[in-house]
Amino acid sequence: MGPVGNEIKEGEYVLLYLDQRRKWLVKVSGGKEFHTHKGAIRLEDLIGRPYGCSISSSLGERFLALRPTLYDFIMKAERPTQIMYPKDIGLELLILGVGPGKRVIEIGTGSGSLTMALANAVRPDGMVFTYEARREFLEAAKRNLSRAGLLDYVTFHEADARAGLEERDVDAVAIDIGDPWEVIPLAEEALVGGGRIAIFCPTINQAERAVASLAKGMFADVEAYECLLREILVRPGKTRPSTRMIGHTGYLVFARRVLERGAPPPDR
Repeated sequence: MGPVGNEIKEGEYVLLYLDQRRKWLVKVSGGKEFHTHKGAIRLEDLIGRPYGCSISSSLGERFLALRPTLYDFIMKAERPTQIMYPKDIGLELLILGVGPGKRVIEIGTGSGSLTMALANAVRPDGMVFTYEARREFLEAAKRNLSRAGLLDYVTFHEADARAGLEERDVDAVAIDIGDPWEVIPLAEEALVGGGRIAIFCPTINQAERAVASLAKGMFADVEAYECLLREILVRPGKTRPSTRMIGHTGYLVFARRVLERGAPPPDR
């Protein structure tokens, strides 16, 4: 038996691990089987067993039943849109200063990958207010957040944020839409003094225009970054970088809300 609280319960999710390339996020339910090319797995046989145990399929293949992390929920999310990747999400969370009790506006819910990370960071007594104009995206995001157990920390607005934001005095605003400059003035109104804004821009032209818009408003400490992540294949005597990687995903633009004009320009 594993430690108290480490047993797999009915209704929980497990990460079924066959090898580094083949992993599945599966809900454990009595009477259900999960079918793979390596045979079927009786999910009810996992109930009461500790996370980290192994289980054999009908073809005798051994799978590991691992406790999924937020990373797994994000990477295995339902994706009607492109997701924001963990390499970008991590930097956003740190620079935005998102933590327990914070109130955050997200403009552009999409599939909800960033929403999940924000909700996980602000709990137990914070809130994420997310705006998405397309219902099908919002519904997919809700399903992803429900699967991760994070619905209670998100308020969903099925609305075009360009029509206005309901919240005021929020600690941070995260923007991921094609024309972020159109909502930067609205984010300025919603942010508390000293609050931070993050803008995800797929192209350099969008980043340039976003920075120009920030320069016209009450913002300072403007920064822009690109995050690159490369896997290393560690093998005795032949360690090398992977031939594949998630290269460019987007540019991240950050700034702080100020209460006075005349702040030093971003290119000083």
